[in-house]
Amino acid sequence: MPSTTFHVDAVLFDMDGTLVDSTAGVEGAWDAFKRSYPGIDVDHILSSSHGVRTVENLRTHCGITDPEELEKEAERFEKAIVTSSTENGRPGIVLLAGVKEAMEELGPARMFPRPSWAICTSGTRMYAKFALECAGVPIPDVLVAAEDVAQGKPCPDPYLLGAQKCAVKPENCVVFEDAPNGVRSGQAAGCKTVGLLTTHTRQKMEACKPDFLVKDMSCVTFKRTDSGVEVTVNVED
Repeated sequence: MPSTTFHVDAVLFDMDGTLVDSTAGVEGAWDAFKRSYPGIDVDHILSSSHGVRTVENLRTHCGITDPEELEKEAERFEKAIVTSSTENGRPGIVLLAGVKEAMEELGPARMFPRPSWAICTSGTRMYAKFALECAGVPIPDVLVAAEDVAQGKPCPDPYLLGAQKCAVKPENCVVFEDAPNGVRSGQAAGCKTVGLLTTHTRQKMEACKPDFLVKDMSCVTFKRTDSGVEVTVNVED
């Protein structure tokens, strides 16, 4: 398994599908919303909505256009993710492979004045904090959530803001993403990108051309340095 090591000023993580698995809750939330919006195709939504902000998914798939209604329904949806994640024997919101080891190394470097990693998620701040707490991921000082940006992924806004809040240049950052929209967001921001095969097919992830493509976070190791983070990516042959 060949490996590549490089140094960055900051690591920018996506959350769902990268650090935590909230699939059980998301499926439950869409099933619940089908009762209010019976015309939606849940299977189609689940295959295409990952990595997109909830307000944008609700606008696209449920036809909601009123801004106040969108915000209200987005909050209801994300609460439904939390409540339904453990219903009917579902496993809840859980840590993905390799993340525990990554956080053991990076955890102490999450705080101001010099954070060397951040989370940039399409979820709301309320949901993100709950999901991270459930899975046991330390909450970093730099947490960019859906309401912090005018445009979500695949636009570069989330990762540009993450780099800015870490007081580093985006071109000196690496983005970890499981969704094509997220990889494109990192690329548009000028960051190096690592794609993960945790939620999408290899074909879909290869099509967005991340700099590296790996199975999950267990293929990556981190080492804190005085000026940032040393990242080693192990790519399967």
